[in-house]
Amino acid sequence: MPRTVQGVIARAEKQPAELTEITIPDPGPHDVIVDIEACGVCHTDMAYRDGGINDEFPFLLGHEAAGRVAEIGEAVTHVAVGDFVVLNWRAVCGECRACAKGVPQYCFATHNASQPMTLADGTALTPALGIGAFAEATLVHEKQCTKVSEEAKPEVAGLLGCGVMAGLGAALNTGAVQRGESVAVIGLGGVGSAAVAGAVLAGATTVIGLDISAEKLEAGRELGATHTIDTSELSRDEIVEKVQELTGGFGADVVIDAVAIPQTYETAFYARDLAGRVVLVGVPRPDMELTLPLLDVFGRGGALKSSWYGDCLPERDFPYLTDLYLQGRLPLERFVTGTTDLAGVEDALNSLHEGHVLRTVAVNR
Repeated sequence: MPRTVQGVIARAEKQPAELTEITIPDPGPHDVIVDIEACGVCHTDMAYRDGGINDEFPFLLGHEAAGRVAEIGEAVTHVAVGDFVVLNWRAVCGECRACAKGVPQYCFATHNASQPMTLADGTALTPALGIGAFAEATLVHEKQCTKVSEEAKPEVAGLLGCGVMAGLGAALNTGAVQRGESVAVIGLGGVGSAAVAGAVLAGATTVIGLDISAEKLEAGRELGATHTIDTSELSRDEIVEKVQELTGGFGADVVIDAVAIPQTYETAFYARDLAGRVVLVGVPRPDMELTLPLLDVFGRGGALKSSWYGDCLPERDFPYLTDLYLQGRLPLERFVTGTTDLAGVEDALNSLHEGHVLRTVAVNR
């Protein structure tokens, strides 16, 4: 029997998100219904609401979630009813050209549910990042479910589903931070702060957090930044000089841009050491353009990388990072700066503009 639950949708561009009834169909052979216990409020959901992703309205918002498997399709083998899972939007197919080349973190054909959820009148919903988790329950493909330890709090574990994983992976996977290296992170929101934590976890000895917010600079220090720089009154060249001063005059081995505007990327480019790595993990707007002297691109060497979902493999990374959290070695709980319910999601989305929180989490109790 189809289920009727409450969910948060965006009906039209830049219109307030609303809580309404949605219908979840019976699961297809490889589909799973997950009762959502917690879902983080991410900038990506705001972008969906405001038309910054595409125009496939109405959207069922939410994607950074943890919950428990409630129903499974007849061919499901990956999870069982009752499993505690973190949802992911990179359900590796194992067959596309990326998977065939041995780089499944770039999978081009990730799995999604076989059928849409709908509004009460039958209108098909587009789930954010193929998940749609600002709801009491959602429908996903079985491979979008990653089992993690039952001991993890849902509001903490769910953060691995997107932003925190993106930041941790930018340092651990894309940036490949090595023991003893120096790392600078530009922008200390949820993703950038996670990049700081990832750099610490990787063994970086100098970790520099840069932001314009005193609260976020403090969050960076709490997560292990050895130095912080308030960039609110500084030019690009002044920021570069300060990073160089903290790294023996050379610049950082890895600079991670978690803001993704041309100005911060240019700063990242020049704040790295010769042959250093730049990692872009923030998501730029479609209209943004970047101009760099080609001779500088050649002459500085190194690597300019983009980090997609922290280049993670959910089945490898989610359980590993959850275990580190439970062992007290990764302070994931520090990212939860507030909770709300589904009715409060719209206010939580709007609060992202203020820049004072790392993550508000919508909790279904």
